[in-house]
Amino acid sequence: MNRRKFLHLLSCGCLTLGVHSCTTAPITERKQLKLIPEHKLNAQARQIYEEIKKKEKMSEDEDTLNQIKDIGKKMEDSISNYFMRENLVDPTLNFDWEYILIENKKVKNAWCMPGGKIAVYTGMLEITKNINGLAAVLGHEIAHAVAKHSVERASRNVAINVVTQVTDALSGGKLSTINRTTGINTVGLLTKMGIVNPFNRKQESEADYLGLIFASLSGFDIRETINVWERMSETNKGKRPPEFMSTHPSPENRKKKIKSWVAEITLKYPPIS
Repeated sequence: MNRRKFLHLLSCGCLTLGVHSCTTAPITERKQLKLIPEHKLNAQARQIYEEIKKKEKMSEDEDTLNQIKDIGKKMEDSISNYFMRENLVDPTLNFDWEYILIENKKVKNAWCMPGGKIAVYTGMLEITKNINGLAAVLGHEIAHAVAKHSVERASRNVAINVVTQVTDALSGGKLSTINRTTGINTVGLLTKMGIVNPFNRKQESEADYLGLIFASLSGFDIRETINVWERMSETNKGKRPPEFMSTHPSPENRKKKIKSWVAEITLKYPPIS
């Protein structure tokens, strides 16, 4: 089969999946592929969140948890008010916000599931240090949910699986034979290196940008974000893979972009009262 026919058949298969599924990310207006219904992921996230609450040890530090909730509430309100002010659909309308603080000082992480289910590990507090630092991290994680990155990733996985199956069929099963013989998922590896990782890095940069906006709209000092990533870089020194193999931008590239955005965002997105 010649290359032109192959690409034609491949595009037809992807087009079938992609009909009525192209949208844009809020504020950045980056084009997105969404094949998975958001409400399904939100429902799954709620179930997983409840399981995590049972499995993990919850922190007894009520003061810090209340601080996290206060910062989160400010962001909830400022995000909704911003989209209402701009006469845009609020992407958080169907969110059921919830916050937990997990007792684990070894884990320096935080995350936000689809639908606004948020967790912060006590180890992350060593990185955030203060309210503005905590707001920087929460803003970034909330941005992932607001921009529907999980929906986008799940949709991209569906599309990749279809492409892989079509490619294998058009090659007469040669790819499957190679994978069985070598024990290596050739298509999966190449896809990860060429599509998934750069795609995820784009999402991470978008979450950095939107997170700064949400923190600024909520009245926090976004200059502290740079210090947060400085501390994170020190903690992870020597532990990162090359950027082309990572789903996250390198700390150097990340800090460079954040520094270039701070002044612009501070002026363009002042606090919403």
